[in-house]
Amino acid sequence: MEPSQQIKDAIARERFPAKLKCLFEPKQIRYRILFGGRGGSKSWGISRALLIKGIKAPIRVLCAREFQTSIKDSVHKLLSDQIYAMGLEAHYEITQNTIRGINGSEFIFAGIKNNINGLKSIEGIDICWVEEANNVTSHSWEILAPTIRKEGSEIWVSFNPELPTDETYKRFVLNPPENAVVTKLNWSDNPYFPEVLDIERRQLQARDIEAYNNVWEGIPRQTINGAIFAKEVTMAELQGRICNVPYDAMKGVHIVFDLGFNDHTAIWYVQLFPTETRLIRYEEDNQQTISYWLAKIQSYGYMIDTIWLPHDAKAHSYQTGMTIEQIVRQTGHRTKVLDRVPVVDSINAARTIFPKCYFDRQNTEEGLQCLRHYRYEVDPETKQFSQKPLHDHYSNGADAFRYIGLMINEPRKVVKKTVPHVQSSWMG
Repeated sequence: MEPSQQIKDAIARERFPAKLKCLFEPKQIRYRILFGGRGGSKSWGISRALLIKGIKAPIRVLCAREFQTSIKDSVHKLLSDQIYAMGLEAHYEITQNTIRGINGSEFIFAGIKNNINGLKSIEGIDICWVEEANNVTSHSWEILAPTIRKEGSEIWVSFNPELPTDETYKRFVLNPPENAVVTKLNWSDNPYFPEVLDIERRQLQARDIEAYNNVWEGIPRQTINGAIFAKEVTMAELQGRICNVPYDAMKGVHIVFDLGFNDHTAIWYVQLFPTETRLIRYEEDNQQTISYWLAKIQSYGYMIDTIWLPHDAKAHSYQTGMTIEQIVRQTGHRTKVLDRVPVVDSINAARTIFPKCYFDRQNTEEGLQCLRHYRYEVDPETKQFSQKPLHDHYSNGADAFRYIGLMINEPRKVVKKTVPHVQSSWMG
C-alpha cells in the first residue's frame, strides 16, 4: 500500500544526526551497532528509522531486551510516542502489546532471558532491535542471533557501555564481527542536543569526571558505581582466578541456592579444597519448580555433597503444604538450611572467602556478571549510597554467593566429613 502524501511529507521532514545515516545504508549489513553516552539520540534515531522503514515496505521487527517482565519494560511506549510525534497515526495501529502498520508491518516485543523457548519459535523477523544491550549475556546472544535467520535479516544493537567486561561491549566493540557497522554516538554528535541536558552534563563533569566519562562520553567504567564486590572481583581477575576451573570427580559438589519463582532462582556449584574454593558452574532461571532444579542438578552427573538452602526454604507452600527443605530431603540429598543473618554479615562473610575463590570463566559467566553489578541502593533523599543492596536482576546471583560465604564460615562444616583428598595440580 502506497503511503499517503501526508505521510511522505512527514517522513521528508525528519532529520537525523549525520552518524545515524548508518541506519539507512542500503547495502546488506548483518549488525548495526550504536553505542555511546547519554544524549546521543541512539534510541530516538533507531525508533524513527524503523518506523520509516515500516512505512516504505512491510517489515517484521522484534524489539528485544535481556529483561522484560511486562510491556512497560519494552520500547513500546518510545515507538508509540514517536508515531504521534512524527504524525504517523494514520499508518500505524497501536495495540496494548504490538504495533502494526496498515501495510502489514509489525513490531513485537520480547525479553530474551525469560523467553528462550518463545524466541526460538519466532519466524520471519526482518530486523531485531536489541535495546539496553549492555545487559545481554553471552548465553542470550548465542540463543538470539541464530533465531534471526530470515534471508537478509539484520540485528540492530543500542546500548550505553557499563563495564569493559560486559559481553555486548566485548562482542561488538572490542571484537566486532564481520559484516558489522559499529558507530559511537555521543551528545556531541547530536545537533539537537537540548540545553536542559547540557546543564546536567556540565554539572556532572564538574562533580565526578569518572562518572561523566561513562554517562556522557560512553567510556566504560572499571567498576560499577557503588558496586559491593568491585575490589574482590577485580583482584580475582588480576590474579588469574577467573579461568578454566576443572571439576574434580573425586570431590563432592556443594549446591548453594537462592530461591525464587517470579524472581530468579540462582545456584552456584562449589567444590571445597584446603587452599581454594572452586566455583565450577552457575545458573539461574525464573518460574521453575524445585523439582525442575533437582532434575537439572542431577543431569550434570556430579557427586553431590550437600544442598544448601536459604532460610526461606522452611516456609510452607500453599499449594503442597510442604517446605522446599522437605521436598529436597525426600530426594535423599544431604540438605542444610542456612540461618537468617543480617545482610551486612553475609556480605562480610562473602568477602572473607573471595581470596581463595577460582571461577570457571565460561560456566560461571552470568554469576560473575551478578557479582560485578551487585551494588548498594541510592538513598532517594540524600542521594548517597545506603547500606542496603539494590534488588535487581543481578542481586539473586550475588545473594547466592553470599550464602557460600555463610556456608564456608558455618561452624559445623560438612566438608570435615569428606574423604581426605590430595590437592590436584590443575593450575600447573
